[in-house]
Amino acid sequence: MDPSQILGAQFGGEGPLGWIFQVIFTLLFIVMIFYGQRIQMYVMIREIQGSLIRLRFIRDKGVKTAIDTIKEIGKPETDPTERVYQFLEYVTILPQSMDPAGIVWKLEHILDIREDRFKDEVRLMAPSADETNVNNLENTLEAAAALNIIYKVIRHFYILGKKTLSLYIIMQIQMLLPLIMREAEAYSSALKAFSYGQPIGDGAGPLVAAKLMHGRRKKKIEKDCVVAKVPLEGRTTYVIKAEGPGGNVGKPGEAIKRVIEETDGKVATIIMIDAALKLEGEKPGEVAEGVGAAIGGPGTEQYKIEESILKYKIPIHAVIIKEDIGDAVSPMRKEIFDAAEVAIDRVKRLIREKTKEGDVVIIAGIGNSIGVGQ
Repeated sequence: MDPSQILGAQFGGEGPLGWIFQVIFTLLFIVMIFYGQRIQMYVMIREIQGSLIRLRFIRDKGVKTAIDTIKEIGKPETDPTERVYQFLEYVTILPQSMDPAGIVWKLEHILDIREDRFKDEVRLMAPSADETNVNNLENTLEAAAALNIIYKVIRHFYILGKKTLSLYIIMQIQMLLPLIMREAEAYSSALKAFSYGQPIGDGAGPLVAAKLMHGRRKKKIEKDCVVAKVPLEGRTTYVIKAEGPGGNVGKPGEAIKRVIEETDGKVATIIMIDAALKLEGEKPGEVAEGVGAAIGGPGTEQYKIEESILKYKIPIHAVIIKEDIGDAVSPMRKEIFDAAEVAIDRVKRLIREKTKEGDVVIIAGIGNSIGVGQ
């Protein structure tokens, strides 16, 4: 008898061993019918638990990095640990939007108060820090706060799922975990960049602007923004960026609006350069063009830009540098740094094609200017 016949006799035959296997398989089948979903849920819970431990480790490491950086740069007289943990728990209550009229200005006011409060807290924790380091430390603490929120939200749904034994709660967390862990790792990398004042991927726009205004006279315009008047391709260009090398995004919407008003709306075109999230399969550092206000954030600055260009019927073009979410907040990769030159070539081409000599053009490099001077 060949081996297959022997196995067949053992598993499906009439012998004692065949009956034993049939009973085992029948019991397993019954168990899977009645308890398969619960077993699956417990497997998911164990997977979430492992990721939660990893998230707590990342969060604790991030907080320690923030505290150590404050002690090193700010040289406080007392231990800032307690104050740092208080900072991590700060909340921002958004304005009521039931009546949308004026919501942009309400939101901007709340965000201004938030930013001023954060910077005041950093100055109290790090009295020896200069303005550049205050901005960098604020970014460091915000990255640590983001990690804290991610950890607490996942912990909340993990405990809620265990308490209720709800497969749907557990399943949703388990399905989203790969993306959540990826975001957490990105913020962990951001902490290192912010604490050392290194340029990050989101600084691609300010880097382009800095290259264009290099060696030119700059002046401060609006909050945390600088502008330089640069002759380019026979046109007069106003190049705008957030003031560096501290971690700033500034208010480019206000800056663009002010330049438009100062020139009586005689602007031939506006070109905005910003980083944008790439799709999977696309290479980091790819440059694309489009139209519209290329700027992220809560939308207040984008609103101001769109209101200004509508008033004077000014065309607006966008040049975007594609990158991953991890690249956006991590130390700037070589591909993104090299893409700045490609973006400059695209800007010059747009100026030649869309305007004529003697025109006024506004160029705005949008993004976080940490590590990028002017």
